[in-house]
Amino acid sequence: MRINFFRGDVKAKLIYRRRQDAFCFLLLSCCVLFYASRAGCAEINGPETKIANNEIYVTTGLILNEKQLQDLKNGIAKEITFYIDLFRVWNMWPDEFVLGKTIVKTLKADPVKKEYIAASSDGMTVVERRFNELNSLLKWSLNIRDLKLTNTKELEPADYFVRITVESRLRKLPPVISYLFFFVPEKEFTKVKDSSSFRVGPGK
Repeated sequence: MRINFFRGDVKAKLIYRRRQDAFCFLLLSCCVLFYASRAGCAEINGPETKIANNEIYVTTGLILNEKQLQDLKNGIAKEITFYIDLFRVWNMWPDEFVLGKTIVKTLKADPVKKEYIAASSDGMTVVERRFNELNSLLKWSLNIRDLKLTNTKELEPADYFVRITVESRLRKLPPVISYLFFFVPEKEFTKVKDSSSFRVGPGK
């Protein structure tokens, strides 16, 4: 009779391997659910455009969902970048990028001092403000009103539209989440929305 002394070791290794695979699958599933709860969330307000005194003005904003608002209250800092880009409309060719502006908003909470801190940067200047209420923070930091984009005299007569792209990154995750999801990028979501087209110069 032949005795297999290694049968028990092989079986134990198979069980251990299956447990490893199950743990990895569970961890990946939790990761997907963790970030899916944030991705299908924020909405872009507008964008709305107007022309006054030959200047193009843009008004837009961002609305966060309840989960993201709770993240802020729990001390998870966010860096939200607004890309405000002007495109020229072409019928037979892809729309042409003309110019753009970038505004970076940083939002964070201090649970100890019970205050909210926001900073806004346009690449030239940085403005920081502190708030006692979350709604005041959101109103100041996530709304862009009448941003002067460019002068129409610098543009050729054509149809144009404004594209708003918003990217959100998590600046600081809680220690437990950072440890479990160390392989996940910090980008939280990206949203894109176009304005209605408008005419610059004489009509066709």
